[in-house]
Formats: sequence, C-alpha cells, structure tokens
Amino acid sequence: MSGYFHLKRSGAQYLFNLKAGNHEPILTSQRYDSKASAQGGILSVQQNAGIDERYKRQTAKNGSPYFTLTAGNGQVIGTSEMYSSASARDNGIASVKANAPSAQIRDES
Repeated sequence: MSGYFHLKRSGAQYLFNLKAGNHEPILTSQRYDSKASAQGGILSVQQNAGIDERYKRQTAKNGSPYFTLTAGNGQVIGTSEMYSSASARDNGIASVKANAPSAQIRDES
C-alpha cells in the first residue's frame, strides 16, 4: 500500500499528515486557517519532497533526531516525528521522497 495525505480539521483550523502505507505518520503540517491553504501545503510538500536540500536534519533537545521539509522560500511545510536514530530519520526522509509526490489525499475535514 502506498502513502497518503490525511487532511483533517482541528477546531477551526486544518492540518494534514503524510502517512506511510502502514498508516504511520511521516510528516505533519502546521495548522492552516482554511482548507484551501492546507491543500496548498500538500501541493508544496509534493513539489518539494524530491529535493534533498529542502530537508533540514535536526536534533531535538532530548537528543532525538527529526527533520523538517521546507519550501523554496525557507518556510517549514512539514515536521517529522521524533526518531530513535539518525539512520531511522534518514529512512523517514526517504519515505517522504518516495510517497509524497504521488500520494492521494484522504479528506476527513
């Protein structure tokens, strides 16, 4: 099973997750004020997913590796889960690259 975007509503705002085929979240968006803006965020993830320079490999204060995906203007368009190792984080990046460009949208907003 391939990955998909899960678009949902949270109160008055919208957000999405990119999920792997096993339904585990790979990337989580910021919150958007409109559904159209959230859909634009999904499009931005799809367009930027294949560009390695858009991934910022980081380490949280507790030592957990994670990454962010940025647009061409440097704005963060998605943040990963926390990983147990740098290699697991790199596998997460590879999963975004493989899944995001052709992922379907499951709209539950």
